[in-house]
Amino acid sequence: VSHVVVSKAEGAVYRLSELEPSLRARSLASITGKDPRHVEAILREAERVLRVRGEVIITETRHGLVCANSGVDLSNVGEDRAAALPRDPDLSAQAIRRGIEEATGRKVAVIIADSHGRPFRRGAVNVAIGCSGIQPIWDRRGERDLYGRVLRSKQICVADELASAAELVMGQADEGVPVAIIRGYRYTPGEEGASSIIRPRGENLFL
Repeated sequence: VSHVVVSKAEGAVYRLSELEPSLRARSLASITGKDPRHVEAILREAERVLRVRGEVIITETRHGLVCANSGVDLSNVGEDRAAALPRDPDLSAQAIRRGIEEATGRKVAVIIADSHGRPFRRGAVNVAIGCSGIQPIWDRRGERDLYGRVLRSKQICVADELASAAELVMGQADEGVPVAIIRGYRYTPGEEGASSIIRPRGENLFL
């Protein structure tokens, strides 16, 4: 599920004309060339600002996500609006999942996705910012490879991989496809949520 449609449904959308930019927002806007009101929304969603370069403001959000512009999106929300990330994406995914299961009688898993850039690589990919009903990490440590070597650090973020695969159908422009259904993948049910994907600061290798 696209985070934008969830943010719209939950009211996590700023009306830019109602925002009064702070001095810090105006200062960063002069550096980046962004609308000061957009920068104000970015700062309100940020736990801390990590980098400012060119037109990009890299922040850590209240969720612990490190991303451009605090994930505040100007696309697909209409004029004078900016969509923030859902307040609690895991809780949102849980609510959507329960609604689907109650309506259909089927067990499902739900992933809420947003597109993120990656250090040292060009291009953005969809990642899971919220999930429910699926174990987001497939821990394969202790298994053996084709040559019998024991795997020591092989942990697969299947939630991110599924989110990225779904983006090929959902798109990022004018496709108008906010939801994709993935069939045939044998996932492990779980309740950890996508917040468990985020590395604690002590494990962070880049900051």
